Amino acid sequence: MRLTEGQLHELISNKLQKAGLTKEHADITADILTWSDARGIHSHGAVRVEYYSERIAKGGITIQPEFKFEKTGPASGIFHGDNGSGYAAAVLSMKEAIKMAKETGVAVVGAKHISHSGSLGYYVEMAADENLVSISMCQSDPMAVPYGGSEPYYGTNPIAFGAPGADGRNIIFDMATTVQAWGKVLYARSKKEPIPSTWAVDINGNPTTDSTLVNALVPIAGAKGYGLMMMVDVLSGILLGLPFGKHVSSMYEDLSKGRDLGQLHIVLDPNKFVGLDQFKENITTTMEELAAIKPAEGFEKVCYPGERGLLRKAGYDKDGIEIVDDIYQYLISEDIHYNRYDHKNKFAE
Repeated sequence: MRLTEGQLHELISNKLQKAGLTKEHADITADILTWSDARGIHSHGAVRVEYYSERIAKGGITIQPEFKFEKTGPASGIFHGDNGSGYAAAVLSMKEAIKMAKETGVAVVGAKHISHSGSLGYYVEMAADENLVSISMCQSDPMAVPYGGSEPYYGTNPIAFGAPGADGRNIIFDMATTVQAWGKVLYARSKKEPIPSTWAVDINGNPTTDSTLVNALVPIAGAKGYGLMMMVDVLSGILLGLPFGKHVSSMYEDLSKGRDLGQLHIVLDPNKFVGLDQFKENITTTMEELAAIKPAEGFEKVCYPGERGLLRKAGYDKDGIEIVDDIYQYLISEDIHYNRYDHKNKFAE
């Protein structure tokens, strides 16, 4: 089924409201899930709606949270999320960071006690659209082995970066600190397909190509990725006084409880450094010089970070966003959820 962004947004928001979320928070969540699907990031799009709806319906997301922003210094603050919508908390805390960065040149804002917040690229794009540079990062539940280890300790712990160009284009970089996303392993399992030996390990910590034997993911670039996922855990967990490492709550263990996750936004105003115009011009020059590089065999061109998502979005704007039939049928149904996720393991089994 192919839908316009508007159609998909309406279906998602309506379902989340039916589960109990306020219209304001349902619309914010739908904004980001649709943003993800429109850029081909389907692992963070409409496929998540039933899980969120089940958690909302069972009390694991506060539907009327007492959000509060606490300014802790001239350029720092804490956004208290009350285990409400992670999407709403991440958006509102980024807005506080943007406001602060415009006043002081630098802002560091942590959002604590929030639920899952999806694609981090959306939040750094918010800052880029305001002519600001930003980094956003968040913790996730344990599913990756530390370098040299055989048991999971850290999550995929993603990090994103955004910067504005002079011609309306933004650099948007969003990545997990594991070689591959967990959703790709789940997809291979559902298709009964093998995976590359560099993605994951079995229960003994040995590389495996059998998706059914995966026990944990591995960090990107070995020890370097391990260091990055630790950094994300420290800055979005320990720094905010939250559970960290193996203590981060499971996505599926108990959907009636809040997840108490953390996210950190770092926002910079180029005007306080090189100057906005020169910064944006140099970002655009970087994009153009990368595009002019002779592509390697098998590639059509060198893309700047975020460009491939925009190319996919252009195609979807023309032909509609493709949503698998099962998800579409769920979105148009009267059912809130089908009890698929509560008290399941990391494979949602």
